[in-house]
Amino acid sequence: MKQVVAGVDIGGTNTIYGLVDKSGKVLSEDRILTRDYPDINDFVTALSGAISKLVKEDHDLIGIGIGAPNAHYYKGTIELAPNLPWKGIVPLAEMMKKKSKIPVVVTNDANAAAVGEMVFGGARDMKNFIVLTLGTGLGSGIVINGEVLYGHTAFAGELGHTTVVPGGRECGCGKKGCLETYASASGMVRTVLQILCDTKDESPLRDIAPSALTSKIVAEAASKKDTVAVKAMNYTAEMLGLAIVNSVVFSSPEAVFLFGGLTKAGDILFNPVREYVDKNVMPIFRGTVKILPSGISESNAAVLGAAALGWNELKKQ
Repeated sequence: MKQVVAGVDIGGTNTIYGLVDKSGKVLSEDRILTRDYPDINDFVTALSGAISKLVKEDHDLIGIGIGAPNAHYYKGTIELAPNLPWKGIVPLAEMMKKKSKIPVVVTNDANAAAVGEMVFGGARDMKNFIVLTLGTGLGSGIVINGEVLYGHTAFAGELGHTTVVPGGRECGCGKKGCLETYASASGMVRTVLQILCDTKDESPLRDIAPSALTSKIVAEAASKKDTVAVKAMNYTAEMLGLAIVNSVVFSSPEAVFLFGGLTKAGDILFNPVREYVDKNVMPIFRGTVKILPSGISESNAAVLGAAALGWNELKKQ
């Protein structure tokens, strides 16, 4: 019998799930529509049944790892998640355990990504590192001495909501000036729109409706040396570098892994981030931190991260 763990990534639109063996091979994968189940009981029943359908005769399903927004690792709950259909506090781990009769562990998606990097990705031989997920928002997972940093409340490590510009851009969290509003894919688009308003620089980006502008379009324009796009990319890199410099002094990571759609810009993003960090980091830390792309393929990263969470928890036990 091949031992497998189910990895589940719950998003506002889709819930992706799959079976992963101990080596990190994704054996099968599928999805259900999260919003098809406004009742959490129906969702748990549907998800449990869907996972069971993936399990073959020669599989031994020994655990389930779940990554979800606003997930509380200590309690196994999802708490006040604004983009999910279930309100209040949802005891997801407990509900899934009753259905599946096997261990279930829950954490937020960025922490799951960090565990995935540690178990199956580029941080396999590291005990101190940070993962920054650069998508519509900015998530982060911090690993210190081989353990994910959860803090007193289990919600520690929200670097996306550290303040980088006091009184700056409004953030969905209710604060102003959060890193997420500057160094995410959506943040970079906001930077482009601001540059277009504040300058008269010629750019093909002026011909694109604001609602149609994406970070991918900006990155492609930057690769062609478009002035506005290059300015936006450099400013995004500076804000990201600032956050990394601040993170280094409290956690001294061996590496910071960047993951998500924004990283597809490649060296156009990575090089200025590295330059900013090297120039501004405290001298004692200079040259000690690598800025790296994630070692996990984006195509199955969500399932791998959640499954790695499950495997890691079983290892602890």
